[in-house]
Amino acid sequence: MRYQHVCVEALAYTLPENVVTSEEIEDQLAPVYDRLGLPAGRLEMMTGIKERRFFDRGVLPGQISARTALKAIESSEIDRRYLGLLIHGSVCRDQLEPATASGVHHAVGMPNSAFVLDVSNACLGLLDGMVILANMIELGQVRAGVVVGTEDGRSLVEGTIDSLSMNESATRQDVKLEFASLTIGSGSAAVVLCDRKLSQTGHRLLGGAYAADTSHHELCAGGVEAAKHGDDRPRMQTDSESLLNAGIDLAGSAWQSTQKELRWSNDAVDKAFTHQVGRAHRKLLYERLELDPEMDFSTVEYLGNTGAVALPMTTAIGIEQGHLASGDNVALLGIGSGLNALMLGLAWKG
Repeated sequence: MRYQHVCVEALAYTLPENVVTSEEIEDQLAPVYDRLGLPAGRLEMMTGIKERRFFDRGVLPGQISARTALKAIESSEIDRRYLGLLIHGSVCRDQLEPATASGVHHAVGMPNSAFVLDVSNACLGLLDGMVILANMIELGQVRAGVVVGTEDGRSLVEGTIDSLSMNESATRQDVKLEFASLTIGSGSAAVVLCDRKLSQTGHRLLGGAYAADTSHHELCAGGVEAAKHGDDRPRMQTDSESLLNAGIDLAGSAWQSTQKELRWSNDAVDKAFTHQVGRAHRKLLYERLELDPEMDFSTVEYLGNTGAVALPMTTAIGIEQGHLASGDNVALLGIGSGLNALMLGLAWKG
């Protein structure tokens, strides 16, 4: 994928106010830990995640997404009449139908001529939405658009704690399969892309590449098993070690394709943002891609794994905190269960 006419005009994010530490989660699991002889502190020690955040109970993802999308639109200063596409790309959504994007579209006052839809692809939903929007801009079908999403991990984390606590026959293997669920956090992110003739920033989306290895699609599976757990909160089981190794292998292949597509050597890359999984994932990823970890910007330590919004939200925070400089070539390194990888390159004008 190569783009000649697409600019990243604005990024925005919304963080929840409710902070939950890894220590607090393990306090709730203390009876399970004691019975199985598991040491306290392993959650933070193994992942590097000290805390994560949750939105208030009862708040719908679309309500938060509307706030975040509005921030991005206002920051871009693009006239709403040019906004021809709205994509809601997170795993979390308000209901099965209609599309959560419909309520967000209404709330932010985009034109009735806009294309409105949800896109779901595990942790790659927002990046996939960026590609869809970029393609439409490149083809001249729209002048600009918004990709937004909100993930709220509260019900998954709390449901997982309850399931482990109520399962008196839970084994160390059961805890291992549920461990990744305890790293999940919440957040919201939005991206505005536009035709370069509309852009006031000149931040170019250059293109990128994608790769898939769907032989590993069962390594991380999320859904609802009301009969097993006694409630309708989502649960997720993850073979974390196998997923880590398979994901890093796929990332290596996707990065080679991205370099070829963008004509980048590793020396050409100045900064990078990755999907926020944990400390081990970041270390192995940069080693495999042979990139300097100093170019990374991380939020996983205090936000946890926030799914499809993790990479764009981290990018928005990094920009706000001055991680990027004028002239930087920026790599967005996305990986999602399935397994799928999508990597994009930006030319940041600052």
